[in-house]
Amino acid sequence: MNENLVLIAEDDRDVRELISFALENAGFETLGARDGRTAAKLLAVAGPVALITDVRMPDMNGLDLCRLVRENPATRDTGILMLSAGVHQYDVAAGMTAGADRYLPKPVSPRRLVEELRSVITEKALRYA
Repeated sequence: MNENLVLIAEDDRDVRELISFALENAGFETLGARDGRTAAKLLAVAGPVALITDVRMPDMNGLDLCRLVRENPATRDTGILMLSAGVHQYDVAAGMTAGADRYLPKPVSPRRLVEELRSVITEKALRYA
């Protein structure tokens, strides 16, 4: 697992680039994917410490991607932050049930995103230490 690499799965290129910019300014390396299928392939090859994924994407949505990550022994310990404009209790419950560590509403401030990401990475490190 690459301890400093974060995979960003987001179909909106502008949003993906904004997230990448915020994370790189916080000292992370980033890798981007515009859909769930591409993200799934990159996860297997790159071994990021965390995945930030949108819920609604083409090919494979964020919920299915999250389930896939959790079902695979090689990726199940990856931290997952799910981002969505859907903020109803049902949306949050669906994301958490799929295996997300955090479910954050869009738009999310860069500061909060970095704080939540660091928190998830720390929790995972403590759990598996």
